[in-house]
Amino acid sequence: MSVGSVSMHRSGPRVFSGGVWEEKYGYARAVVVGDRVIVSGCTATVDGEVHHIGDAYQQSLTALEIALEAVLTGGLTREDVVMVRYYVVEQRHFDLVGRALAEVFASVRPACTGVRVAGLVDPRMLVEIEIEALRA
Repeated sequence: MSVGSVSMHRSGPRVFSGGVWEEKYGYARAVVVGDRVIVSGCTATVDGEVHHIGDAYQQSLTALEIALEAVLTGGLTREDVVMVRYYVVEQRHFDLVGRALAEVFASVRPACTGVRVAGLVDPRMLVEIEIEALRA
């Protein structure tokens, strides 16, 4: 899925996607600090709607696409990603998220932590992904 409808813009050291949660909860999609871009948790929410209901793999790919767009808007690239953190609501989703991560970061191989949580802000969300990038 292309999330071309997610339009990132940068205001100083902050990157915004216009996502509903950013405005509601008062945070930026990403923050640029020197040679580092720190991306807030991303889900498969596009234009206020959760996509790929019931499909943790596709939700992961969409969340990663949104997160990487924030990295690009912050001035870095996929190859600069050094850390991935992901949160799943069900144990059985670890391998599905892992498969998406392996496809997206096969040649990059960032550090990674996966955590199972009780739930996310919307019960249709199965995965949330944070990434950090650093210019080497």
